Amino acid sequence: MTGGPSPPKSSAMTISSALPTLECNVSRRALWTIGALLVALTSMRLLYAGLFELRTDEAYYWTWSKESVLSFLDHPPMIAWFIRLGTWIFGDTSLGVRFAGIVGMLATQLLLADIVRRVTQDLRAMLVAVLLPEAALYYGLLTAKVAPDVAMIPFAMAMIWSLVRLVESDDARWWLAAGLFAGLALLSKLTVVMLAPAILAFMLVPVWRGRWLRSPYPWLAVLIAFVVSSPVLIWNAGHGWASFKFQFVRAASDHEFSWRMLGDFIGLQFGQVGFIVLPVVLSAVVLTAWRGYSRREPVAILLSTAVLAPFGYFLWKSLTLRIGDTWPMFMWPPAFAAAAINVSMIRRGQPAPGMMKSGVAWTHAAIASGIPLVVLVFLYCVASPWNLIGKNDPIGGEAGYQGLADRALAEMSKANASWIATSDYRTYAMLRWHLKDRVPVIQVNERARFLGFHDPGFAAIKGRAGLYIAQTADDNRALLASTTAVLEPLATVETTFRGVVMKTYRIEKLTGWTPELNPEPGTPFYRWPNLAMSFGIQFAQLR
Repeated sequence: MTGGPSPPKSSAMTISSALPTLECNVSRRALWTIGALLVALTSMRLLYAGLFELRTDEAYYWTWSKESVLSFLDHPPMIAWFIRLGTWIFGDTSLGVRFAGIVGMLATQLLLADIVRRVTQDLRAMLVAVLLPEAALYYGLLTAKVAPDVAMIPFAMAMIWSLVRLVESDDARWWLAAGLFAGLALLSKLTVVMLAPAILAFMLVPVWRGRWLRSPYPWLAVLIAFVVSSPVLIWNAGHGWASFKFQFVRAASDHEFSWRMLGDFIGLQFGQVGFIVLPVVLSAVVLTAWRGYSRREPVAILLSTAVLAPFGYFLWKSLTLRIGDTWPMFMWPPAFAAAAINVSMIRRGQPAPGMMKSGVAWTHAAIASGIPLVVLVFLYCVASPWNLIGKNDPIGGEAGYQGLADRALAEMSKANASWIATSDYRTYAMLRWHLKDRVPVIQVNERARFLGFHDPGFAAIKGRAGLYIAQTADDNRALLASTTAVLEPLATVETTFRGVVMKTYRIEKLTGWTPELNPEPGTPFYRWPNLAMSFGIQFAQLR
């Protein structure tokens, strides 16, 4: 198991036996201060999770947690399991939906700290690794907004941590742990496959490549990953490989070349990672790649490629495709580890280009400026009385649905209706969340989203009057016009956010038609390929 060449141990970026004990280069007072800060910031995320209204996608994932299916069209099932765990503890509350994501953030920080400890044995660098994500808006606050990424990120980092342990111990069994965590990451979000180039480079570029090519352990790790993620494979095999086709169509659905989409992608990284944090960690990753590939250092190769390979892909695709807000977020935690390790190396006099030697000061500046910004965004979200952006406020765009749900119940009573129909999954999810399934809510189109879902009371809606609720600009009324449905206007409802009207909904009585909950693939009410392409098309229409 330990035969063959071992990894070189000549530099701090490769695990070094020359540093057997932790260098406690931080005063006890500073440790207490940083510890109190971390407790306060975690408490802030818990407050955000409990006080801030659920967003539309979060409500959509909550509806998944009510189902007993192996997987879903949009994503694998892990996020539904996370939510089910949180709501088992805290009930169907905002905190319950978001709780497991907050735990995932803490797990990610612990893994970052331990990776840096094993590489540097430097307590100060460990603290940098923990504080850098706190200074990045997405990790410091928005990981409390539940999404498949908050489930995938800790498992992806655990996979990387296992490979660092492999370098440290020279014990091939750590490949098996890496396979386990890779499988759990695949059960969370399929974009984790973009870490495959990093793993291949880690395995093949250092001098140990012959050993691992001949060893059974890396191949057993691949097998374990497939077995652990088999619920996704089994579900897809039974549904025409719908998830994989869905994601492939989305990834391949390029549009016209657009500098604006490239600018949006870059601007989003600055916004969610930090105006100082982003250049700090990117420069650290570049330096790490230079050291890793020039010296064939496994950990440096692993961390740098885990960032540069997906970043390069997203940068290229952003020329013709709108990159989702959370899609790249799995790639920055390895960059935080690389930045913290570089801080330690520069302090110890390791060679670095002249401009990189200022990296320590810039890293401190990134943390010192980023954390207050995260706190300000938190205060704006939960305590500010102002809407500073008007109709374009991304928070307000998903607010005000409680009033819509209350009005829907009132109109149902007046119209003697027994169910609610909508043609937008966001509206569907928010109505289900606020009504807590007191009445059936059905998205009548896009039924490919609901493959294998339980019957939402079909016997209770068949032949009965319902309500159709959609925005006034809804394009799907034409779809309903192709059926026997009769729509009768009842009310108009505005959703508001801090005094600003955000959206206008029309409530109509729906009679003469009962939706088909399991339409045939390819029919207008099924249409998953349209869902995959709509993300980019909707953006293109805004240009």
